[in-house]
Amino acid sequence: MMTLEKFEEATEVVKKVINRTKLIYSEYFSKVSKNKVYLKPENMQYTGAYKVRGAYYKISTLSKEERQKGLITASAGNHAQGVAYAAKLYGVKATIVMPTTTPLIKVNRTKSYGADVVLHGNVYDDACAHALKLAEENGATFIHPFDDEDVATGQGTIAMEIFKDLPTVDIILVPIGGGGLATGVSTLAKMLNPNVKVIGVEPAGANCMQESLRQGKIVSLPGVDTIADGTAVKTPGSNIFPYIQENIDDIITIDDHELIVAFLDMMENHKMVVENSGLLSVAALNHLDCKNKKVVSVLSGGNMDVITISSVVQHGLIQRGRVFTVSVQLPDRPGELVNVANVIAQLQGNVIRLEHNQFVSINRNAAVELCITMEAFGHEHKSQILKALEEKGYNPKIEQPKSLYH
Repeated sequence: MMTLEKFEEATEVVKKVINRTKLIYSEYFSKVSKNKVYLKPENMQYTGAYKVRGAYYKISTLSKEERQKGLITASAGNHAQGVAYAAKLYGVKATIVMPTTTPLIKVNRTKSYGADVVLHGNVYDDACAHALKLAEENGATFIHPFDDEDVATGQGTIAMEIFKDLPTVDIILVPIGGGGLATGVSTLAKMLNPNVKVIGVEPAGANCMQESLRQGKIVSLPGVDTIADGTAVKTPGSNIFPYIQENIDDIITIDDHELIVAFLDMMENHKMVVENSGLLSVAALNHLDCKNKKVVSVLSGGNMDVITISSVVQHGLIQRGRVFTVSVQLPDRPGELVNVANVIAQLQGNVIRLEHNQFVSINRNAAVELCITMEAFGHEHKSQILKALEEKGYNPKIEQPKSLYH
């Protein structure tokens, strides 16, 4: 059973390996959501995510013999780093099975802690099945990333810190993949204050916990489809499911496009890199039906490779109307390019790229295509530029922007 005494013990144990991530008050997200929003920045942990808490506490509960057999686990990345780092501190061998789709930064960071990495399957569930097989074949000690009470107890130390920083918290928003983090946080939170609301947040394309709660039993999704790779789980934990049923007040699901703009907001307003799974609790702020509540959003991790970052930033700018591409057709004669540029300049549009295609039509006097990628202040400003081009007779058409980075 998960008890207050075990949570207190875990809190003392994990102090040896964690950064004490104090709550950050967010003026921006408070204003947008009309609540008092605080961020719990677990992306600032040494391993880049909260997972080191559960991994280290779990290993601390093992016997010396169990550790010496070697440790094995499966993970989409953050638990992998947590186990690898904790195993290194204990001086034991660790093997991590990761999906082949795991971002390179998570693979390399896991290897950097001395663990052996095996890539297998397209999603976490495939990797987990393979890890269990290897554990049985080699006699290694398997450490489940979420379906384990000791692991969940370690993750729950986050709630202990939240209550120390903000004893009057009303709502805690916590990302859900398999459910370990949500189990630990919600169980301890209800022990400390039965009136606090703990809301789980899942990707809409991987809502296995929501479906399981709806049906009152563990449900496996046929597949998952989300950019939140850390929470791309088809089957939630069966051992921890009763805790979720008892302590989670609600589940909110988030579409990928919401995570993209949340990333942009986090970067611009808090200068922090938070991975897509960690942004679930930020995107969920827009779904709350309350005002003036003290809300804590748990930012579960920040392990994101730069290629993904560049892609998410570009898509976020497009979604916000701050970058767009428009094509116009104009006669192939001197001065026409300047005329178009003047229309844009008068409205303070900033041109990023120009592509001039003289071969779009045989009749070059009537149809030379000019594709312009530009920056704007937002959708209203974008509409003003398009209207001005239309009034000048250029018949602008919105195109899909190409990459901004090459």
